[in-house]
Amino acid sequence: MAYQNILSEIRAQVLYVTINREQKLNALNKETLTELADAIAFASSSDEVRAVLLTGAGEKAFVAGADISEFAAYSGEQGEALARNGQNTVFDAIENCPKPVIAAINGFALGGGLELAMACHIRVASENARLGLPEVSLGLIPGYGGTQRLTQLVGKGRAIEMITTADMITAAHAEKIGLVNYTVPAAELLSKVEEILAKIKLRAPLAIASAIRAVNSSLVFDENGFETEIEEFGKCFDTNDFKEGTTAFLEKRKPAFLGK
Repeated sequence: MAYQNILSEIRAQVLYVTINREQKLNALNKETLTELADAIAFASSSDEVRAVLLTGAGEKAFVAGADISEFAAYSGEQGEALARNGQNTVFDAIENCPKPVIAAINGFALGGGLELAMACHIRVASENARLGLPEVSLGLIPGYGGTQRLTQLVGKGRAIEMITTADMITAAHAEKIGLVNYTVPAAELLSKVEEILAKIKLRAPLAIASAIRAVNSSLVFDENGFETEIEEFGKCFDTNDFKEGTTAFLEKRKPAFLGK
């Protein structure tokens, strides 16, 4: 599909996705979410893509929240449908993407923006970034997985404090509490993410997908994560990548993985 609100480009097997609504601080509206859903679905199924880099246009914001004007008059039923659709098609789709998705947080990541970053597998923030879930100041709570993923990342006490105070925190503090993996100067943000991606691209793609599934299963209440790990471990033995990896190790050379 032709995108109006995001930019999408494959470079060196990485799908670069930029939310391109700089004048709106890259706020998430329905069209943007639809386009993000399409981009993530493409990345998940494309042999051209080994990983995804997700960021926002400009220097001020990753995503400064949702477009409040779209749902200000919603009923409870409409609000529930909004959250369910967004979680299923975008936020859960990112978390369950078999290709690693890294958020390059280049400024404000608030509300739905922080929820978007938290759905990614890895987060790198610029030093000027500010992160928060301010929904209670609007009479709402986070609706795109924020209450769940923030708790998983930083623990119950910190999650409740951030959500109930609606305070923003600095990137440095976010790194300290485990909300982001790294904090770097703004000029080094993309290079840091690309450094991580360069390492990931050297590894076996099918094993990476299995690892993501196994880690995610540890957070699903009705799944046995240990059993998922055992199953995914077994599946790896039937891949060409496993044969290539072990052969390369024994031959003392670097493996050439094909994702098969």
